[in-house]
Amino acid sequence: MSRSAEQIRNDVATTYGKRVTGAAPGSCCGSGRAQDAGDTRTKDCPLAAGYSKDDLNTLPADAVSHSFGCGNPVALAGLGVGDVVLDLGAGAGIDLILASRKVGTTGRVIGIDMTDEMIAKANENIGAAGILNAEVRKGFIEDLPVEDASVDWVISNCVINLSPEKHRVFREIHRVLKPGGRMLVSDIVAKELPEELRDIPALHSYCIAGAVSEEEYLAGLRHVGMADVEVKDRLVYDAVRIAGFAASTLAQDYECGTQIPLDRILDFARALEGKVWSAKVYGRKPD
Repeated sequence: MSRSAEQIRNDVATTYGKRVTGAAPGSCCGSGRAQDAGDTRTKDCPLAAGYSKDDLNTLPADAVSHSFGCGNPVALAGLGVGDVVLDLGAGAGIDLILASRKVGTTGRVIGIDMTDEMIAKANENIGAAGILNAEVRKGFIEDLPVEDASVDWVISNCVINLSPEKHRVFREIHRVLKPGGRMLVSDIVAKELPEELRDIPALHSYCIAGAVSEEEYLAGLRHVGMADVEVKDRLVYDAVRIAGFAASTLAQDYECGTQIPLDRILDFARALEGKVWSAKVYGRKPD
């Protein structure tokens, strides 16, 4: 049975609220376990997503440990001093902090999140980092609490795939960008995803069931008027990483009645190898 957009958003908000408090496992890039036992800030997830150890070592440990992204949009975005940057789905604030340093004291970074627990965590980490030019606003990425034509850059890290109304998100990106403004988002895309997987609620929160194809993603941005739309970089996932997104959670759900056991999940992961990837998607609002 298909779920409404409101039901999907509520499920995602609940899951991420539990993740940030430690009540739910996993993330959209893997387990997030510490790679180096001697450095609790060095995690599999942010390293695999493209953050450098140097960057991670300058961030509050809590921001790193609660990073659930699938890329590092700040690294490739050409953020400049004085820019206004909007982060869709700011989470615990890792990209807010990195972006705030690039735009300097004359710039500004605005984060949007719909989850109270994430907003509290982001504000805590912003304070711990001594950042004065960043703020977090509560809202939906489909209906941004941001003025028209007011930002130079839109960034996002593995969030738009979670939205059940991506066409609205794309329209909002176009609306809030200044003429000539740009976007660079890291996100999960997928092709030939079985409907059996799309019908599992837990897989939506783990960035698989809500993913669309790269072609559909780019077409959606072009449809709202974005120009120069292209994929700047890709990280194609193997079966191990795909299974790592959600296997533990789905195994728990299976015990509660989900009709897909763990061995079947692993079969799907092998079948999807090379068909799910993290893409860095760029676009520009025409002058």
